[in-house]
Amino acid sequence: MAGYIKEIRELIGHKPLILVGSTIIVMNDKKEILFQFRSDTKEWSLPGGAMEIGESLEQTAERELFEETGLTATSFKFIDILSGSNLYYKYPNGDEVYNVICVYLAQDTRGELAINDGESLALKYFSVKELPSQFDERAKLIIEKHYIKC
Repeated sequence: MAGYIKEIRELIGHKPLILVGSTIIVMNDKKEILFQFRSDTKEWSLPGGAMEIGESLEQTAERELFEETGLTATSFKFIDILSGSNLYYKYPNGDEVYNVICVYLAQDTRGELAINDGESLALKYFSVKELPSQFDERAKLIIEKHYIKC
């Protein structure tokens, strides 16, 4: 959990937070999408996370992409901002959030896949036609809404 969010959680406990962050769609040459199997939710999800104090949403995308996958991108193409009650999530530990998600497409990714932050248990590319069964609903919403635009 990010430093800023951890500090807020210490003050408010599990009560709902509005959490702003970035999610990154990474595609390989076969148009498969990179997913991470998260250690906290035990679901396949897209790389991404919460904004830290002083960051732009694009800087958040850049940092989270590297922390969670070991990859870098030469640029990020803005796709959409998603918010609303359908982006409510209750984590297994009881923390509640209403997400505001800025979705980016990573362009010209480089590096070797690596788990750097303990948030991921596995990283794998999936075809949109063969998505994993333990699939995060927020990621599903993003893929269903934006895959064609990628």
